[in-house]
Amino acid sequence: MIQVGLSTISVFPKGVEDGFRLAHEAGYDGVEVMVTTDAKTRSPERLLELSERYHQPIMAIHAPVVLLTTFVWGRDPFVKLDRSAELAVSVGAPTVVVHPPFRWQGKYAKTFEDAVRQSEQKHGVEVAVENMFPWSAGGIDRAAYLPGIDPSEMDVEHATLDFSHCALAKRDSMQLALDLGDRLRHLHLTDGVAAEEGRVFDEHLIPGHGNEPVAEVLQMLAERQWTGQVIAEIKTRQARSERDRLRLLTETLEFAREHLGQADTAEAAEPDPVASAPEPPA
Repeated sequence: MIQVGLSTISVFPKGVEDGFRLAHEAGYDGVEVMVTTDAKTRSPERLLELSERYHQPIMAIHAPVVLLTTFVWGRDPFVKLDRSAELAVSVGAPTVVVHPPFRWQGKYAKTFEDAVRQSEQKHGVEVAVENMFPWSAGGIDRAAYLPGIDPSEMDVEHATLDFSHCALAKRDSMQLALDLGDRLRHLHLTDGVAAEEGRVFDEHLIPGHGNEPVAEVLQMLAERQWTGQVIAEIKTRQARSERDRLRLLTETLEFAREHLGQADTAEAAEPDPVASAPEPPA
């Protein structure tokens, strides 16, 4: 059965422990840890403790590649990639998610595909390169990423498909999945609406709330007995309460279960909420 996990960034501005806890409460199969400025996201010992406490295997590590994590593990992008792979091995995660480099990242941008292969060979993990979106100003694409925004056009073995990024790039999600073929190993479950010209706004909507063919892609992957990972990566900062945030996470999981053909299986395997509750922190 295709595993469905939750990205810890989905509970932002809450922290990584809340990500593990809410993943457990909603019934996810595991978590993807987004490495951030929070030291707990970079500590194998702390992450394994949270994994055990909340019964949530760590399915993937998302490298610190966004602008807000510029100084996490220093500024050398080669080091960031290597440290992310080391962390994945330490916590038993088979996958590292990474964005293509920014064009101004010099040697890393020019040798990115080689760096990805070397990291995979060195650490024995899958480094799944995520599709991104163009940055434009005045109607001109500034080509912010090198070698580009589309992993199907890169010389890499593993890729991540993000539906919100597809919407922003006006890239057909289904076609990207088909173009990637067996290289598609990781899916960021979310949604989006095609962006207006010159507008950069990464929405990460609840699946089914945008215009991406999310259901159709999930159904296609299930029919093909795909063996990759589905990770919910949505924005819940608009949640008015803890209960509301949990509702959004649960709706996302139910969407995935339904379109992966797992709804009946999930209901049959639903744990007793008391027996399966994690022990409180010491």
